[in-house]
Amino acid sequence: MNTQVLSDFLQQNWLVIVIALIVLFVVIGLVKTVVKWAIVIIIVVALLVYSGVSIEKIKNVVNDVTTETVDTLKSEAMNLMMKESKEAKYTSDAAGNFTITTPNLELKGQKGEEKVDVSLRGVSLGKWKINDTVQSFINESKKN
Repeated sequence: MNTQVLSDFLQQNWLVIVIALIVLFVVIGLVKTVVKWAIVIIIVVALLVYSGVSIEKIKNVVNDVTTETVDTLKSEAMNLMMKESKEAKYTSDAAGNFTITTPNLELKGQKGEEKVDVSLRGVSLGKWKINDTVQSFINESKKN
C-alpha cells in the first residue's frame, strides 16, 4: 500500500479511527470471551475495508487467523487430554455411544467409529480422527 494514500486516509478519517480504537479498547476491557475477539476482528476488518484494502487480502488474513486459532485450540485440547486423563469419566449406553468428560473437555463417539466429537470448555472443535493420544485418553478414561 502506498504511504501517501495511507497518510491521506489517516488525515481525512482520523475521527473514525479514533472512535474505532475507543470501541476496541472498551470491547477488550469489558468482554471476556471468544466473542470479544470476533468483535475486534469485525472492527479491524471494517476499518481495513473502509481504507481500501482488498477483500482478497482480508480473506487471506482471516483464513490465517482462523487456522492458527483452531490449531492452538486443538493443541490445548491435546495437552488437556494428557493432563486430565486421570479425572476423565467414561459413560456409555447400550447402543455403543460413549461420552468422556473432564473439567475442560468432552468427547462423544460411537464404538467402532474412527472419529469423535471434541469440545473444549463447551466450544466444539469438530470431529477428530482417533489418533494415539485420543485412543490412550479413551483407554485411560475407561479405567477410571
